[in-house]
Amino acid sequence: MSTKTYPYYPGCSMQHDNHAYAASSIAVAKALGFGLDEINDWNCCGATEYFSVNRLPAYSLVARNLALAADEGATEVVVPCSACYFNLHKTDKNMGKYPELGANVNKALAAGNLHYDPGTIKVRHLVEMVINDIGLDTLKERAKRPLYGLKLAAYYGCLIARPESALDDTEQPMMMDKMLEALGAKATPFALKTFCCGGHMTQISEETAFEMIHKIIKNAADGGADAIVTICPMCQLNLDVYQSQANRRFGSSYEIPVLYFTQVIGLALGLKPKDLGFGQEFVDAKSIVSKIQESPPPKERPARRPKEALPMPAMPE
Repeated sequence: MSTKTYPYYPGCSMQHDNHAYAASSIAVAKALGFGLDEINDWNCCGATEYFSVNRLPAYSLVARNLALAADEGATEVVVPCSACYFNLHKTDKNMGKYPELGANVNKALAAGNLHYDPGTIKVRHLVEMVINDIGLDTLKERAKRPLYGLKLAAYYGCLIARPESALDDTEQPMMMDKMLEALGAKATPFALKTFCCGGHMTQISEETAFEMIHKIIKNAADGGADAIVTICPMCQLNLDVYQSQANRRFGSSYEIPVLYFTQVIGLALGLKPKDLGFGQEFVDAKSIVSKIQESPPPKERPARRPKEALPMPAMPE
């Protein structure tokens, strides 16, 4: 189990719409004994759209954060937001892969007396750090209130699973599924675990956005999930905030809470729901706590094979 302090890039969404993710991340870090030390004077990563508007300023904006971390002596940075993780990882990679881009980015950084050598910083998503550094065995051992009785759908979203920044199998990642199982929950079948939530499509085409959101919610419900567990602020916002609107458009009535992975870890560790940001969501998630059983469900016994009939003895003539 790691007990060190990690350089930490929270990203802007953690300061506003996704306060529950920030609160639960800090609470879980404290409970597990590791620290998260914010990079001084960090700035927005520009989300994903800025790269399609003007690439050089977009790369420079992201690279400034890497340069700041390097100036503080960091060799790695932990990031909770999938979009931020994707941008930081891509910028570090492409500055090294394309020398002209790297040189131009460093010319822009020089205006602020900064410089970044690609490869200096290893960009890590918070979920990967917890799973690999803290470890599944430790999570299982430290679970004061295992999530027995909960059926959870692990939703990775599209950014963390794609080849640019893949941490797991591109089509069927399993690291978070294994984490949920280690915490005592049942990870339900979820074919759309890497399907895009639509990002900012709700501001461009509601019809398209609500169809994408509805597909994900329906797929999780079809698998029997009590809740969806995600690692991305944008995914959580879309599936939670717009779930009711997607229901109205398609005539459904789903009410599936959308939780952050740090919130479910916190529940298993016995932390108070309020300290994990419960109560801030649109689809009420407090009922999830009441579904946790006090003891593990009995293991299903494998079906017994029928005995083969013995041959009948030959009758005397």
